[in-house]
Amino acid sequence: MPISKDFQQRLSGSLPSIVDHYGTPFHLYDEKGIRKTGEALKKAFADFDGFREYFAVKALPNPEIMRIMRSMDFGFDCSSVAELQLSRQVGARSEEIMFTSNNTSRLEFEMAEAAGGSILNLDDISLIEKLPRMPELICFRYNPGGRRTGNEIIGNPIESKYGVSHNQLLDAYRRAQAQGARRFGLHTMLASNELDYNYMVETARMLLDVIEWLSEALSITFEFINIGGGMGIPYRPDQQPLDIQSMAQEIGTAFDQFKGRHGYVPRLYMESGRFITGPHGVLVTRAINRKEIYRTYVGVDACMSALMRPGMYGAYHHIDVLGKESTEETVDVVGSLCENNDKFAIQRTLPEIEDGDILYIHDTGAHGHAMGFNYNGKVRPRELLLRMDGTVELIRREETLDDYFATLQFEPDKLSI
Repeated sequence: MPISKDFQQRLSGSLPSIVDHYGTPFHLYDEKGIRKTGEALKKAFADFDGFREYFAVKALPNPEIMRIMRSMDFGFDCSSVAELQLSRQVGARSEEIMFTSNNTSRLEFEMAEAAGGSILNLDDISLIEKLPRMPELICFRYNPGGRRTGNEIIGNPIESKYGVSHNQLLDAYRRAQAQGARRFGLHTMLASNELDYNYMVETARMLLDVIEWLSEALSITFEFINIGGGMGIPYRPDQQPLDIQSMAQEIGTAFDQFKGRHGYVPRLYMESGRFITGPHGVLVTRAINRKEIYRTYVGVDACMSALMRPGMYGAYHHIDVLGKESTEETVDVVGSLCENNDKFAIQRTLPEIEDGDILYIHDTGAHGHAMGFNYNGKVRPRELLLRMDGTVELIRREETLDDYFATLQFEPDKLSI
């Protein structure tokens, strides 16, 4: 299921003017769609006291997008100092931020603690000793080991570098408690782009079972469980969207059962990124070349440095050609990197494309611009936001060659050894 029909209709009328004004390529995000998805998520989990979505900043780290999240009372899931700084720039503080890093240095923990702090979600038992101090509220990321993965992106938890293993978990909380922690949460992240809601329900049930065990063993109470992100979007036209209503209903049943046994329930947190913004972005690019050899190649003025998911994962992103609908030819849509995986589509049936045609690549609202890079000296494109009132706003300028060469300007520093 590509971008919504509503977004497509608004694009078809406005895209020529946007292209004329800004040029190509660019990522364009839809505020209306982002808000609609965010509010639908809040509504689905409205019966969960204290429910909170922590938007995964890594998916779309732009302050204007993050202000939209904040206006919906979302927190922020951060995995780096830069993401912490972005979250604080838009006003988030303390328990509105969850810092879920891995392979983390003491300096990074000090920065996470500064300027209002955050919820520390530790990825490894060894990180306890790297904390500047033990906070009152602590959380650990749980890796349960063998479990169905649901997709190829996240991998097998046994082979994953993330999280505290099952046999370490009790000791992790015991040591945190001994060093002064008095409030506790439990987190896991076991899926990526998962469309089967049952997998997320299984995750919630698993975490409830684990906190039941830990609570009894350590005489502690857990304030929240965080089932992580990984809720998927249907990139392909024949895929069905995730059923968040059924997901919420069945997790609610598990919570009710837990309350019946213990007289209370923890708060439910999650950290969606792709689910909130993914379907509400497009990469707009212009056809600039056509090559006929063993295959037909349509060259465009964007490349993998603006959207690496197809090249990195073999991921499918739907493509439309502005003003053309009938599918007439099979082509590879390619960029200009010196890499043969610099392809947005492989043997895709599309309308006949001529130089100058505008293509828009669907579902780039998450892990698109954010995963960009500068190989071959390519610079990343601008980001635009289609506002609720129909105006379009520049929310990140394009990179320039001056940006690319900036790190070559420095004071001489030579060490003799």
